[in-house]
Amino acid sequence: MSDQGCCSPATTIAPEPRPPGKLARAHSIAIVGPPNSGKSTLFNQLTGLRQKVGNYPGVTVEQRVGKMRLAHNKEIDLIDLPGVYSLEPRSEDEQVTRDVLLGEMKDVPRPDGVILILDSTNLGRHLLLAAPVLSLGLPTLVVLNMADSLRERGGQVDTTALARQLGTPVALVSAAKSEGLEPVMEFLTGQFGVPAPVELPVINDIPKCREWATHIGSRAAYRAPSPPLWTRRLDKLFLHPVAGPVIFAMVVIAVFQVIFTGAVPLMDGVEWMVNRSGEWVAGVLPESPVRDLLVEGVWGGVGAVIVFLPQILLLFLFIGILEDSGYMARAALIADRTMSKAGLQGKSFIPLLSAYACAVSAIMATRTIENRRDRIATILIAPFMTCSARLPVYTLIIAAFIPERPLLGHFLGTRTAAMMGLYLLGFLAAVATARVLKSSVLKTERTPFLLEMPPYRRPTLRSLALRLYDRAKIFVRRAGTVILATAIILWLLAHLPLVDGGAPPIEGSVAGTIGRAVEPVIEPLGFNWKIGIGLITSLAAREVIVGTLGTIYGIESGDETSVGLQQALHKDITIGGAVALLVFFAFAMQCMSTVAIVRRETGGWKWPLLQFAYMGTLAYTGAFLANLIVTAIVS
Repeated sequence: MSDQGCCSPATTIAPEPRPPGKLARAHSIAIVGPPNSGKSTLFNQLTGLRQKVGNYPGVTVEQRVGKMRLAHNKEIDLIDLPGVYSLEPRSEDEQVTRDVLLGEMKDVPRPDGVILILDSTNLGRHLLLAAPVLSLGLPTLVVLNMADSLRERGGQVDTTALARQLGTPVALVSAAKSEGLEPVMEFLTGQFGVPAPVELPVINDIPKCREWATHIGSRAAYRAPSPPLWTRRLDKLFLHPVAGPVIFAMVVIAVFQVIFTGAVPLMDGVEWMVNRSGEWVAGVLPESPVRDLLVEGVWGGVGAVIVFLPQILLLFLFIGILEDSGYMARAALIADRTMSKAGLQGKSFIPLLSAYACAVSAIMATRTIENRRDRIATILIAPFMTCSARLPVYTLIIAAFIPERPLLGHFLGTRTAAMMGLYLLGFLAAVATARVLKSSVLKTERTPFLLEMPPYRRPTLRSLALRLYDRAKIFVRRAGTVILATAIILWLLAHLPLVDGGAPPIEGSVAGTIGRAVEPVIEPLGFNWKIGIGLITSLAAREVIVGTLGTIYGIESGDETSVGLQQALHKDITIGGAVALLVFFAFAMQCMSTVAIVRRETGGWKWPLLQFAYMGTLAYTGAFLANLIVTAIVS
């Protein structure tokens, strides 16, 4: 963590007189604070499901805005700004926060007020952000979060005295438990009286900045809480140089085992509903091209992907638990030891971790990396991490070709081991690629990795539920747009040109012609023309191949109650081709959205084209070798 703050001359902002009265008519309130202060938790508590996510104009920093209904049917916009330690812009995150607060962000009005949220258990350091924020001249409420932890660990603070020192109202709350939020509501509705304004110092060096923060805290009778005993004990275990990585590996194994086995009943339930609804549609509608389109195209294509929603939500549930509990910060330190050998720093861990959700969000998250060469290296390897879009592909092929047998009792089965092997394969490819890049074209000196460790906390059901709701909404939206559009287009191509007034055999259709055109290129990998069509359509989104194959096999059988997609694949391709397909998707950059965001982040086509060509070559070579080796073993 940086020691910069209100201390640098670059952050000195001429103080403006702050209105001592009420927030008369606030249209938007910015929520700002350091990372791990509970800023987003408060935002979620106040806005609930009434949130929208986008990007700020001209940059890829995520913009979260939520609406909150006040008395008399009035609404206010709450803006969740990126977490920062200072207003001196060294990264894109910090630049966005500063620009929004100063009203310099294009097409974003300056907020009418600020909620500055600080961690009450770490007030000595977090107060460094107070002076530059208060100097902006905006009505401000200082929220000291994690009041429950402060109280339980023997800490204290006099909020009235602190309010006098800062010249602005102060509230002590626990956002996670919804405790003490009344002052926040009063501030938002303009009913909070503000103490008489005080003259804020303009501080130009780090020692004086620290001295000011210490002085403010002592005059407010602040006593830092003692570190939790159980946090210290857990850290001795989790951060142990030997036990730490072993525990981390065990956690990963347990997560994947539960994802693969625990999701099965839910997936079966979703599949049952998809099949029954498809049969109902087929029975209600008269025989016609429209019925065929709905049953074979929509239900066969989109339904084949929707089945995997429970598995994806389980993955994000575990990621949410690990993040909210504080364990993920420890995992970052463990990973830093490995990443340093590849020439990367620990700051690359968080973007790479988010790549398990989506490479697009991971590439956007690299904006926190100040060193441009480190940032580009992280961008180039992020797509190797197994994103959630690959999960349906992996699950389909593994379930079709690998029988479930115990390896370590109930703790580890063959299918889970295969899934973990694919995740590991992508990770090793990322590390190897990073090593090559950082020892050649992107070589830099290693910078130290500093990370503020949050105490271990109990994740809240509300926070986890909001996270899962958001992920489900994104998945269903993509299923209802990209995958649906692809399924419909594919169905049309599979029914043209008309032969004697009817649809041709699928191998003679436009889709079949395209597949057979690419078949000679992919045949050495063990793929047939149907897989070829899937590889082409998956450029829209990786999981589209599942819907594509569902549509193709549904059309080919002509029966919506036909044998399942897994059995159809098992009969149609060899085990060598199946393994090759898994390897291909582990390496290939089958997502045009990722290509587009890399071009935007790197400022040109040089890096995305190089990345696409490199990953494609690696995917083809790896799949060829996998098919060759596996075929030789089983024959």
